[in-house]
Amino acid sequence: MVTVQVQQAASGPDIPDNDQFQQWAAAIDATVEQEVSIRIVDEAESAALNQQYRKKPQATNVLAFPADIPPEVDLPFIGDIVICAPIVAKQAAEQGKSLLSHWAHLTLHGILHLQGYDHLDDADAKNMENIEIQLMSKLGFSNPYE
Repeated sequence: MVTVQVQQAASGPDIPDNDQFQQWAAAIDATVEQEVSIRIVDEAESAALNQQYRKKPQATNVLAFPADIPPEVDLPFIGDIVICAPIVAKQAAEQGKSLLSHWAHLTLHGILHLQGYDHLDDADAKNMENIEIQLMSKLGFSNPYE
């Protein structure tokens, strides 16, 4: 089971509550207990983190930071996810998606990154997208890529 701890560093309309984040995370079948931290930020914090860690000077929707815990330390924490509330709202409107479904998708996307999934090449991207589509369907949402 994947459990989440939410830190809300930005305010805004329609930011999901902790129970919603936990419901989405629980949809991911984890063979071992895993914990993640989700931090909700504004565009300034997102841009600063994106610049510092990815050398990209603009805010982005989601960033994932895998935990760097030595193998001999037995902790279920797998990392941090940073989601930019204003970017999520803007993208949902631009893409004609419900705000709630976009929040769910980005939450799942971030957790999958922490579990080792990526989209650096076409095969990995297709695999990750297929998992996201299945999880979104399991939660009652439509395909986030359509």
